[in-house]
Amino acid sequence: MSIRVLIAEDQGMVLGALAALLEIETDIEVVARARDGKEALALAATSDPDVVLTDIEMPHMTGLEMAAELHRTRKGGRPRVIILTTFARPGYLRRALDAGASGYLLKDAPAEKLADAIRGVHQGLRVVDPQLAQDAWGEADPLTDRERQVLRAAEEGLASAEIARRLSLSEGTVRNYLSEAIAKLGVGNRIEAARLARQRGWL
Repeated sequence: MSIRVLIAEDQGMVLGALAALLEIETDIEVVARARDGKEALALAATSDPDVVLTDIEMPHMTGLEMAAELHRTRKGGRPRVIILTTFARPGYLRRALDAGASGYLLKDAPAEKLADAIRGVHQGLRVVDPQLAQDAWGEADPLTDRERQVLRAAEEGLASAEIARRLSLSEGTVRNYLSEAIAKLGVGNRIEAARLARQRGWL
């Protein structure tokens, strides 16, 4: 019986290439393709995949958010999630594992490595780039979920009042979250805080 795979990737060319590569494998069947996290979550409920292969940065819902939701609701250990990304950042890997992902691979990995990872994860194994796995347990992410949300909005250049409206918070609360994040990261302002957190994979 073939391993049923759902691919979530917002870049159409990459999505098509991944599907074509995997469909060469006789024991892997691509049963669904999604262009964002919300669509992938909906398709996972209807296409019954064994493995979900997903990018991190996607519209509407990130791959990490989707992985966490699938981990929370999955039955019988399915589907298992593999994060496939360009981001070789330990912070992203650590968050992926915390979200219940079973694999974390980089997009420049050989095609045969991806197929083998799908097989391994399907068998219940965890498949992670060894160097990234070693680095991931170095410096922990100091940010709370709210601090992360506020920094993402600040990264877009939004003022405190605009962030407050978007997140349904008071302006004072937003300023407190920003101050806490800036202090934790040891930088001078919100833009530097967002940049540093992004570099380390904490956003």
